[in-house]
Amino acid sequence: MRQAEIVIAFILRAGVVVSGAIIAVGVLLYYVRVATGKSLPADTIPHTLPMVTHGLAAGDPLAIITLGLLLLLLTPVVRVAVSIGAFAIERDWRYVVITTIVLVILIVSFFLGKGGA
Repeated sequence: MRQAEIVIAFILRAGVVVSGAIIAVGVLLYYVRVATGKSLPADTIPHTLPMVTHGLAAGDPLAIITLGLLLLLLTPVVRVAVSIGAFAIERDWRYVVITTIVLVILIVSFFLGKGGA
């Protein structure tokens, strides 16, 4: 189990660091654009995946920040998925079932959530 704990800790740490770096880049780009007087696309935060991808393609700082936040939200989901594998390797089927249920609840909550405007 020690190796699984190390991998899970790495996933959590990497998720926070990468998402934080992406958010920082987006914030920096936002303030650079404001300071130089360039107008921002609609100055609304993208709240759907198509809006985020479109904003990323256009270099929208708010889309970059949103991407960082999405990665931050996905970090614990990836941690739960990796935990399923770790419990399966240990043949701890009770925790495989429990953790799988938790993962399904997390995924369903993303699809049923009421985000946006």
